[in-house]
Amino acid sequence: MSMHMIKGVQVHGNSHKKKSKKIDMEKMYAEWRQYNKRMRKAYLHAAQFDSLQDYIDYRMGKTKTKKREFKTYEPPKTNSRRDSTKEYPSLSTDSIPGPAARTESPKYSGDYIVGIATMHKSNLVPVGRGDDPENYSTMRRN
Repeated sequence: MSMHMIKGVQVHGNSHKKKSKKIDMEKMYAEWRQYNKRMRKAYLHAAQFDSLQDYIDYRMGKTKTKKREFKTYEPPKTNSRRDSTKEYPSLSTDSIPGPAARTESPKYSGDYIVGIATMHKSNLVPVGRGDDPENYSTMRRN
């Protein structure tokens, strides 16, 4: 019967002992600064470590990260209507004759414009008194 089949017997030796690690303080300081920088860029300011010793403890597994407690959102209790808003009375229907009164279309009352001529591509041009009608028939502008 071999040793690996016997329950509770280990041949490997003391594998469960934790080995003490030597810490390179300059390297750990640089890592701590980089870690805090990454947390700021990720908008996780609460995950930063205040001191180098806290970061070393975190890296060695002696402390765990801070966990925040979940809080449900409660909206503030306020009135839905503002107190500072002034109230304006509605316009009475007695002063307005209808929903939209029709305006009169403007009419030319002078004596200079005699008519309207059609030029290139249905361009309507006003014909004045004293203008030569041949200019409009040959589609000349001036």
